[in-house]
Amino acid sequence: MKKAKDILNPVNLTRMVMALAILLTLIAIFLVVTRPAPVNAGRTRGGDECTSVVVVASGDTLSKLLLEQGLTHNDVDAIAKTLKKDAGISTLRADSDKIEFTRPTDSEPVSKIVVIPSPWKQVELTCDGTGAWNCKTVDIERDTRAVYRAGEILDGDSFYLAGQRAGVPAGILADVYDLLAFEMDFERDVRAGQKFWVVYEENFSGGQKIDNGRVLAVSFDALRGNVKMYRYRKADGTTGYYDADGNGAIKSLKRTPINNAKVTSSFSNKRKHPVLGYTRAHKGVDFRASTGTPIPAAGAGRVVARGYNRGHGNYIKLRHNGSYETLYAHLSKFVKNVKVGTNVRQGQTIGYVGSTGMSTGPHLHYEIIKDGKHVNPMTVKLPAISNLNKSEKKKFAEYREIMDNAIEELKKNQNLFIQL
Repeated sequence: MKKAKDILNPVNLTRMVMALAILLTLIAIFLVVTRPAPVNAGRTRGGDECTSVVVVASGDTLSKLLLEQGLTHNDVDAIAKTLKKDAGISTLRADSDKIEFTRPTDSEPVSKIVVIPSPWKQVELTCDGTGAWNCKTVDIERDTRAVYRAGEILDGDSFYLAGQRAGVPAGILADVYDLLAFEMDFERDVRAGQKFWVVYEENFSGGQKIDNGRVLAVSFDALRGNVKMYRYRKADGTTGYYDADGNGAIKSLKRTPINNAKVTSSFSNKRKHPVLGYTRAHKGVDFRASTGTPIPAAGAGRVVARGYNRGHGNYIKLRHNGSYETLYAHLSKFVKNVKVGTNVRQGQTIGYVGSTGMSTGPHLHYEIIKDGKHVNPMTVKLPAISNLNKSEKKKFAEYREIMDNAIEELKKNQNLFIQL
């Protein structure tokens, strides 16, 4: 009875309740800590919903992948037609496209399909209560950042090597080549000690870099002076590249049609002909390139001549406006559909490098004719395609000042970026 009385004592009861509460709390904590974590193989996403991701491999077709997920042939036909009609997707690209398949649970049929053709776009297909498949395209928001890279040409360098050393991606270097080729010749104008910088876009999604965007500004200390270009969007929404004064930086013709090609013979009024052996004028510039190298049009224009003669071999001539013509000689062959009367755009391939006619090896002979007279492609002043008007120049000057200030900050710390 004493023990019972001791147990029923209010003080002892309180102690027992407290001890029991502590014990239950410890048990609860133990169960939470030791509970097995849910298995996650990249498939579960919210509730019991199950999602699997398939990366399109070589030999995969939409039909094959859909059937493997248990969809019927009727579903496959309906999905294929919907994708083609509403999203313009008719084929899949191996090692590039991805497809997400979602089911309410592991044991139920696919209820949602997401085709991901690019990091910035996805196409969502959902099945409604009638069994019909509906399509919706979703654009993925980009996290775009402007970054700055600078370098210097060292002895024996090419611009490409110097750009790589500065950390400029190959695709951006190619874009810079295309821009600067309007103002300079990368074979003759590149010297040790020259400095350059480029500001370009990097696109991120979910904190991960996906790809590079556009060149926003570029500067190069060329032999003829500093060449600087800014990308600027006008009030009408169109964009272009302009120099520091707001004049169009993209000229109507390129000085060097083939990027990175070595100049083997310059424009001259007196040159010893390598085949004929006597001195006569060399009315163009020769660029060394291997047979079959594509030759792009130096500017937009119309084909006014295409044929063969003893000196030029296979040649093609373009008229760009009332004043300018360009000629391309010693071609191995022409592009099939580029004939007399054809309009071509700047950069469009018109033929291929060869060694036809009076030639000692494969190269491109390139001429610019202004008002009927041959001029030196490396020194002639080329007309800009488009300059800014007075009001646009004022806005451009404000934009350029902001950009220049930002570039100065980036110069101090190249690990920084500008959020666009």
